[in-house]
Amino acid sequence: MKLPSFRLRIALLSAALAGSTLVGFGAVSWFQIYNAKISRLDAELLNHLMRATPNFPPRDEPPVGAASPKRESSRDRSRWQFYEDSLSYAFGTNTKTPVALVVLDTNNNILYQSNSLPADLEVNRLLLKRLQLTPLPPPPKREPPPLPSNTNPSTQRPPLIRPRPPQFVTQQTVTAVWRIGATKFPNAQIAIAVSLQAVDQEMATIRNIFLVSIPGALLLVAVGAWLVSGGALRPIRQLTGVIQQVTVKGLDQRIPIGTTDVEFVELIQVFNLMLSRLERSFTQASRFSGDAAHELKTPLTILQGELERTLQQVDPGSEVQQRLSNLLDEVRRLSGIMRKLLLLSLADAGKMSLYLVDVDMSELLMEMLEDVEMLAPHLTVQTDFIDGLRVKGDRDLLIQVLQNLFSNAIKYNLTNGWIQIRAHRTPITLHVTIVNASKDIPLSERERIFDRFYRGDPSRNRKVEGIGLGLSLAREIARAHRGDLTLDLTPSGQTAFTLTLPMK
Repeated sequence: MKLPSFRLRIALLSAALAGSTLVGFGAVSWFQIYNAKISRLDAELLNHLMRATPNFPPRDEPPVGAASPKRESSRDRSRWQFYEDSLSYAFGTNTKTPVALVVLDTNNNILYQSNSLPADLEVNRLLLKRLQLTPLPPPPKREPPPLPSNTNPSTQRPPLIRPRPPQFVTQQTVTAVWRIGATKFPNAQIAIAVSLQAVDQEMATIRNIFLVSIPGALLLVAVGAWLVSGGALRPIRQLTGVIQQVTVKGLDQRIPIGTTDVEFVELIQVFNLMLSRLERSFTQASRFSGDAAHELKTPLTILQGELERTLQQVDPGSEVQQRLSNLLDEVRRLSGIMRKLLLLSLADAGKMSLYLVDVDMSELLMEMLEDVEMLAPHLTVQTDFIDGLRVKGDRDLLIQVLQNLFSNAIKYNLTNGWIQIRAHRTPITLHVTIVNASKDIPLSERERIFDRFYRGDPSRNRKVEGIGLGLSLAREIARAHRGDLTLDLTPSGQTAFTLTLPMK
């Protein structure tokens, strides 16, 4: 299961936060702009409603001239038609805006009604309905007291009766949305409807701008958050890089604090202190194993010499000779363990000295093959390598590696099993693979098989001698040669180790 990325989560959360902010800001801005346009349209509509007053003839006055009522009606209609045409270009747009106009007299008789919109005649019914809901203008105020006698009557103005302020509403028909305003004058009633098509087009343009700019802004925010979070997490990456280099040879590494953010200072200080403690612990452990190996080497050598001398002095075939032989075998086993511990301590300290010579690996493999045929004649051995596979290395240490691999292949083999020896070279490396028939190694043991003193499942290894240092030492020797020793993935019922060595 792939773990989520903290850096990616920061970038996505930042983009989500910025996105919600931008969407909210865009929605509020869109509604504010829309309301501002509607308010401006209402102001213009109110202005045109008020300007419609001069088109009404004075109340209780006969028409001017000798024209008949029918002729006067025709002239009024022309006047209202001209007024309606002027309204189409008077609402702040460069194109003709659909407008509907209805004019009634005080008896609710239609003086003028738009007929230029045959596809949307429903708007006239909306205007008539709106006029029915519009209240009458307030009654005129009481007449002021008579003026003084020296006042010129011609300068006296008639009382001004203002209509009630119109209330504007938005209503929809089958084909359009209209902004409607209506008012009543003392001598007539008028209602105007203006199509919101131009406003809707402008708002659609603004909406499209938001729909394009907001994702672009979110992308920039996400990229910026990714870069910023990468810079903020740089100390963590630096810490991870140092942790990856922490081996027995890399415990002297420390992370500098001078250029680190204050939030990471404590973490890096704790990590540096941990490295210091680990370095001291490994140094003490390595020194102890090396010192113990040195100190035990001399007593074991003396004990081995005394046992060999005593063994020569006792009667052959006696019980004492048998006991001395068993003791000598154990002493030699302890000497081998001490030698391995000494080599491991040198490897931990990076002081494993190599006596580099030309080593014929084909010849060494043939020698190991002879040992296998002598020690395990019941096993079938297959080989696949050519002569002349030569490398630069320490012959004695490489022999120890091969002896360990072949010893394991014999000890952990199945009854009437088999061993395969394969070797091939590339321009820069030599690969030696030892494969044997065996029980399957559990995954948990595969991960720890090179650990020191680890011998795996006791039920599987109870009849096998050893203390679990051979593979660990073999890998250290391979790495000292700038190579490696690995446990390969194999089919069920097989175990394979591959020794990799540089050709130069």
